[in-house]
Amino acid sequence: MAAPSLSESEQRFLRELLRRKVRFIVVGLSAAALQGAPVVTQDVDLWFEDLGDPRIKEALKEVGAAYVPPSIENPPMFAGGGVELFDIVLHMDGLGKFADEWDHCVQVLLGRHKLRVLGIEWILVSKRAADRPKDRLVIPVLEDALAAARTKTRRRDKSPPAV
Repeated sequence: MAAPSLSESEQRFLRELLRRKVRFIVVGLSAAALQGAPVVTQDVDLWFEDLGDPRIKEALKEVGAAYVPPSIENPPMFAGGGVELFDIVLHMDGLGKFADEWDHCVQVLLGRHKLRVLGIEWILVSKRAADRPKDRLVIPVLEDALAAARTKTRRRDKSPPAV
């Protein structure tokens, strides 16, 4: 897949979040790539249910990183400990609140943990709503990936039982 290659420290951070049961979703093109879409991106967008959840800071501390609160010139971000690849998402254009979108996720294995990623159809909704030039460029690729995934599912559902 064309998702950013995750280093051991980046995987460790995600595992620490999952181990602590922090509710977050991988969104954006990295989520699409994790589902097989032929896209590239330079970051991994994480959408948290509650950015003030103390378990996030615990996970960051465990990997030697920190939370940098927003300022007038910068959005909230993570620093140190190999977590620079991750961007914090505060909302998703065209979608509801975090809790509304939790069920629109698919699960991808990260070791023995299940990572929630936003489904491609919902990524498309958000890309269309954002309507930025870079989003318009990737929409046809995401539509093709979604169609291919649906075709694959239909074939699997119609396949004869194993003998």
